[in-house]
Amino acid sequence: MKQPFEQAVERHGGTVLRVCRAVLGPGPDADDAWSETFVAALRAWPELPADANAEAWLVRVARRKAIDVIRARARHALPAADLPERAAPGGDPGGEERTVWAAVAALPERQRLAIAYHYLGGLPHAETAALIGGSAAAVRRAAADGIRSLRRAYGAGEYTNGAPR
Repeated sequence: MKQPFEQAVERHGGTVLRVCRAVLGPGPDADDAWSETFVAALRAWPELPADANAEAWLVRVARRKAIDVIRARARHALPAADLPERAAPGGDPGGEERTVWAAVAALPERQRLAIAYHYLGGLPHAETAALIGGSAAAVRRAAADGIRSLRRAYGAGEYTNGAPR
């Protein structure tokens, strides 16, 4: 039996947000992708088969919404001399957590996506490979290389206040 949509949001909302942040970085773009994911999911929820893996399905939807945001960025670049200060909303990581997200953002794209979908999104390597291309073994290697780079960079203190030293 398929769970009610509200329970799916409560149960998998954190996973979807982590995937959005891993692909887009912390901030309003990730929050927008999260919202768009659940708006799209709500529309499609009645047609979703009862035996479907809701978490994997939501991660796929989040991936597509994040790609939409990346494409929109490319089409609508707006240069600004100074950005206004803004208060950190409850969902925007700050301090130590921002440092980790900066280290993740600095990874090569393939490693970042492998980590996002496998470790943060909970998808098996085979499903991650289907999303980003390549074999499950190649995705496993990319994820392992990314984790090793994060351990090295974060453990060595290369990042402070969310930026490389």
